[in-house]
Order: sequence, then structure tokens, then C-alpha cells
Amino acid sequence: HVSSPLPPRVLTHDPVANWAHPAAVNGAIESFVRAAALELGKVVRINAVSPTVVEDSPAHFSYFPGHTPVTMERVVNAYIKSAIGAGTGKVIEVY
Repeated sequence: HVSSPLPPRVLTHDPVANWAHPAAVNGAIESFVRAAALELGKVVRINAVSPTVVEDSPAHFSYFPGHTPVTMERVVNAYIKSAIGAGTGKVIEVY
């Protein structure tokens, strides 16, 4: 089995001003993951990890006003779950 995690971001569900284009791309990635999982069956697992801004990136905090940063450990664990967990077609949110 192959696992392919894709990275949308929090903007899909909680957009910020002047970032409509990334929010649209993020929504497309989430939709693609759900639809592709149906077509790929059990041969290939595909998931998306959707974190908010990470604590280790204070230079980016101003781009995400009102968002609470998460730890890098939580983001890494979400990617591990995506890669070696049993799920497919999932969007793993890290907010």
C-alpha cells in the first residue's frame, strides 16, 4: 500500500482577508482527497493534513490573525497518522 498525504491549510474553513486564492486551492485539495480515495480503493491511501500556523513560525503569525498556533509535534503526529494510519480520504485537522 502507498500513502500520499497532501497539505491543505486552515484557510479552507477559516479564511483570512486577501487570501481567497489559497483558500480556494485548499478547498480543492480537500475535495480531491475525498474523491480520489473512492477511486483509488485500498491500493493507495490518500489523506490531507490541515494545520493552522505553527508555534515555531512567529514570522507568519500576522498572516493568521486570531488563529491559535499549534506545536510542531501536533503537526508531525498528524502526518504520521496520515502516512501509517488506517484511514483514507480523511482530512486531519490540526487547529
